[in-house]
Amino acid sequence: MKHVSASEIEGMERIFRLNLINSLSGYKSANLIATKSKEKGANVAVFSSVTHLGSDPALIGFVTRPATLPRNTYKNIKDTNYFTVNHIHQDMIAKAHQTAAKYEEAVSEFSKTGLEEEYLDEFFAPYVKQCAVKIGCEYVNEYQIKENGTALVIGAIKHVYFDESIQTPDGWLRLEDAGTVAINGLDGYALPALLDRFHYARPGQEIKSFFDKNAPKD
Repeated sequence: MKHVSASEIEGMERIFRLNLINSLSGYKSANLIATKSKEKGANVAVFSSVTHLGSDPALIGFVTRPATLPRNTYKNIKDTNYFTVNHIHQDMIAKAHQTAAKYEEAVSEFSKTGLEEEYLDEFFAPYVKQCAVKIGCEYVNEYQIKENGTALVIGAIKHVYFDESIQTPDGWLRLEDAGTVAINGLDGYALPALLDRFHYARPGQEIKSFFDKNAPKD
């Protein structure tokens, strides 16, 4: 097994280090965050840092890059309080990845990538029409991460849209059926396959699979 020390990491060529460290944390969520400015229209960008923060209240978060350069997504959220999170699926990964390009602030990534804006239920921020799972969020708070100049932005989930066929009777979403992809590092897109799903784990009790028809229910 290869061993890499902290000093070796620090001495690596920048892109090599970036690729290594970004892939170390494992597969990450693959989402498009869409916003709209007060004056200059909509923008959309790929994010691999979106994460669940809690279900009651329903909160979601994502990490912004350091504000050493203009960050249109962050600025729009601060100016308007609204953004959407849209799952990337297997048929749109090239278009989604193109949103990472550094377009000028006045240029909408929607117009350059073939992705389409969609406005639902009078929500201020646009959704991505092609996406199968869409979440409308309102800015709640942010926490500065002083170690590297990033920030954790927290949003309250206000609207959720998905095809009813992917939801199981207990509320869980079978994202495999939606074609939702994951990100490996910064630029590798993967299609997860469900291996198993387990009932609530309790001390002293055998783990039970949802797919075991003979297992007793909780």
